[in-house]
Amino acid sequence: MAQRVTVALEDDLSGGPAAQTVRFGFGGVDYEIDLSKKNAAAFRRQLAPFVEHARKAGRAHVRRPGRTAASRQRSSDIRAWAKDHGMVISERGRIPASVVAEYQAATATGR
Repeated sequence: MAQRVTVALEDDLSGGPAAQTVRFGFGGVDYEIDLSKKNAAAFRRQLAPFVEHARKAGRAHVRRPGRTAASRQRSSDIRAWAKDHGMVISERGRIPASVVAEYQAATATGR
């Protein structure tokens, strides 16, 4: 059985038929609006003086916070404690939760 799905855009300003979806960004937020040809042209005409004087910006890169010296020291302490107690764990990477739990119980740090 075949189906045909039709999507009809409605102008978000006038409520009539829309010809296109216009995407834009403002204040760090991306927007899109469905507009007729007439309203899309008016939108572009209104923005034109601002766009002419603006510069293009690249996408902002979200930077992950780095590990703190304290967290690196804590990881080092846990690895040293685990090795002293005959546990085999890697020099790098995530420390297994079971090892962290044993360390916390043995040292009563509760962190």
